[in-house]
Amino acid sequence: MTVPLDPRLNAFRPDLADRRLDGRVRAARFVGGAARRVTAPLAALRRRPASDAPLETQALAGEAVLVFDEPGEGWAWVQLESDSYVGWMESEALGPPAGAPSHEVSVPRTLVFPGPDIKLPPVSDLPMGARIAARGVAEDRNARYVLIEPFGAVVEQHLRPVGAAAAEDFVSVAERFLGAPYLWGGKSVLGMDCSGLVQLSLAMTGRAAPRDTDMQEAFFAPVGEKEPRRRGDLIFWKGHVGLMLDGERLLHANAHHMMTAVEPLAEAVARLAARGAPVTSVRRA
Repeated sequence: MTVPLDPRLNAFRPDLADRRLDGRVRAARFVGGAARRVTAPLAALRRRPASDAPLETQALAGEAVLVFDEPGEGWAWVQLESDSYVGWMESEALGPPAGAPSHEVSVPRTLVFPGPDIKLPPVSDLPMGARIAARGVAEDRNARYVLIEPFGAVVEQHLRPVGAAAAEDFVSVAERFLGAPYLWGGKSVLGMDCSGLVQLSLAMTGRAAPRDTDMQEAFFAPVGEKEPRRRGDLIFWKGHVGLMLDGERLLHANAHHMMTAVEPLAEAVARLAARGAPVTSVRRA
């Protein structure tokens, strides 16, 4: 039996589809995607080309995307190259693909200064995982800086070379987001959801993971029911995921606390079970 393609991960509509899907889906026209790169610090990927449409996920600065359609009015229909997610993004968040990123932000949030001077008013900020292309370095009496394309400066200790080995496990990365407000579809310290926390934390340790909870539950290997819980185990409910800090405590971005929080696993299990949502599986990342 042929399994239908997931529209979240495959760019196809009745009127237009990714050329790579020719012969697998029906569409009036097939096109190749145009390579672009995210230039905004964070770019919302929405279900429809409207600012009030539901947020599906967020793309981070420097992320590569394929653009399949730009019908006007400031919107582009795109696919993220990192996790294949498909949706609508504002065209002004995108730039040319030139200048492969050389560094990524390794702290929850860093500031971009107009020049190598921390006393200058910042012009923007960048979230963890955002990638930049370096054009040089500079130093003053306060700090060392990486000068970034097309302009600006970021303090050196907030960056690491792309592909550099992480010094911490993915749970330690996730812990750095404690207190971040809950945001459906969010992937930064300014707003985070449960599966975004798992995906970003793993990505910062060099491990790819799908975006949504159902995808993650299918992706990771199951843990036996009688096996003790350990740090890094993922606990799944329908539409929700959390990660274990140790054998008893759960870290998760959740709508009960409306932030990324830690609580005893037993409390989370009981609360969700009372709402008709039992644990569906435990997986090991």
